[in-house]
Order: sequence, then structure tokens, then C-alpha cells
Amino acid sequence: MPIRQITIIGTGLIGGSVGLALKKCGFAGRIVGCDREQVLEQALKKGIVDATQSDPVKAMRGSQIVLLATPVGSIIELISHLGPLLSVDALLTDIGGTKAEIMAQAARVFGSSASRRFLGGHPMAGKEYSGVEMADADLFQGAKWFVTPSPGQTLDQGLIGEFLDWIAKIGADVESIDAAEHDRLCGWISHLPQMISTGLAATLVEEFGEDASLLEAGGRALREMTRISASPYGIWRDVVLTNKKNVREALLKLEQTLARIRENLDARGLEGDFERAHQLKKISPRRHSGTEK
Repeated sequence: MPIRQITIIGTGLIGGSVGLALKKCGFAGRIVGCDREQVLEQALKKGIVDATQSDPVKAMRGSQIVLLATPVGSIIELISHLGPLLSVDALLTDIGGTKAEIMAQAARVFGSSASRRFLGGHPMAGKEYSGVEMADADLFQGAKWFVTPSPGQTLDQGLIGEFLDWIAKIGADVESIDAAEHDRLCGWISHLPQMISTGLAATLVEEFGEDASLLEAGGRALREMTRISASPYGIWRDVVLTNKKNVREALLKLEQTLARIRENLDARGLEGDFERAHQLKKISPRRHSGTEK
């Protein structure tokens, strides 16, 4: 049976982009948005949703898919709040940036039925700014969309299969991954880069705070490395809190590498670090092709 209605709880950057992308690729069903009233007004004006409801329980009524597109801490709370009220024929899914604690909460709430009632998800897409005004129908083009299945969950059949077909239609590349492995990987490829950008920007402010105009002389490298430092703390707080171990390990390894580079500034060893860095272009050519979001 085709999906007739999708509820998106959280119509900011990611949730709003999902709504726009679905409409752009031909989804003919109804999309219900759930958020604060002022956000919902914008979502309706932008054509992201067809109907609005500020109460999440009411918003999910009649929907086959309920997508939680809020910060991680809120996702965990919503699973507990909405899970027991979810229709037996509906699928609850999310876009949280960490997965282990979310999947554990789903297991507690749904028990043995988690395999057909909850699907963990995480689109590897975003911008440095959040909010419904930043929603983009093309945000997921070429992006990885990780899914973290519950034990025994089948991804290519029924409601789950149909939902993932739509995720592919909006341009994302769906990949299944274990929740713990997801959190370790994202600790390195997503969370560490954010901490680096935040740390660099904070250090520059401390060093040049009264002469900020001097920073305008910085070129593309500085702009690229500090771009995501504008990301909202409210989003990253929950990500870091639910992935502390992996983020700490990644930061420690980077600190060790930076210490080695500092010691090698006047030594031959610095060349070795540059050579190791150049290997990244060989093993990850797409990231250096100019096509990466």
C-alpha cells in the first residue's frame, strides 16, 4: 500500500529539506509538519508541508511514516513519548546524528516489535546554518543516508522498503550500518571536523578579537576551515553528549598528531606528515574533486 501521509516532527533545515525533496520528486501524499507555530507558518508558506499541527501526538495521526527531525536529545524523548501511541501500522524513524542511544531507547520502548516499528536513520547532509528558511530540496543529492536496523529488521520489504525507496528518489545513497560503528565513524568524519572548526574559530577570536578586520585577509582555506563553526550549539550539544567516548578518542589522536607536527616544525619529520596527509586525496578522491557538499 503506497504511503499516503508522512509526519515530519521538526521542520527545520533537515526536516524541511525532506519535505521539499519529497514534493520535488513526486510524492503525492500528504505531509504534516509539527513544530512551533511560527516555524510551521514558514514551512506552510514554503510549500514544505500540506498541514500543520503543534501537538506531536495529533500530528502523527493517520501517518504511515513519522520522521523525527529534531536534536538527538529530543528524539530520544519523543521515542519514549510517541512510541506507545504509534499506530501498529506506522513506522517511526529519525535523522539523529548519533545512533547507539537512540537505538537503545527504541529497543526499550518497542521491544521485540522494534524491527517493524522503528528504523534508525542519519542523512550525512547539512549546512552551517539551521532553520526552516535554509531548507533545500536538493540537500540530499549524492549524500549518504545511513540506516541502523534493529535486530532482524528487513530493509527491502513493506513500509520500510517503500520509505527507503523514497529516500533514494530524493537523491540519497542509503547504506546500512551498525549503530556503534556509525557513532565511531561519525566521531571521526563529522563530529571531529566540527570540533576542529569550532576550536579554530574560537582561537582566532581569542587572538584577534579586537582586530577582527585582520581576519578578512584570510583566503579560501580559512573560510573553508571555519565555515561550520557557525553551526548551532543546540544541535551539537546532544551529538557530543551521546558520543563522548568516540569524540574524545578522535580529539586525543588529533592532539597527538598536532603535537608531533609542532615538534617537527624545524625537522625533516614534517615532510612525513605532509606525505601522510596527501594520501587522503588518493583514498578519498571525491572529497577533493570539488563535488562535496
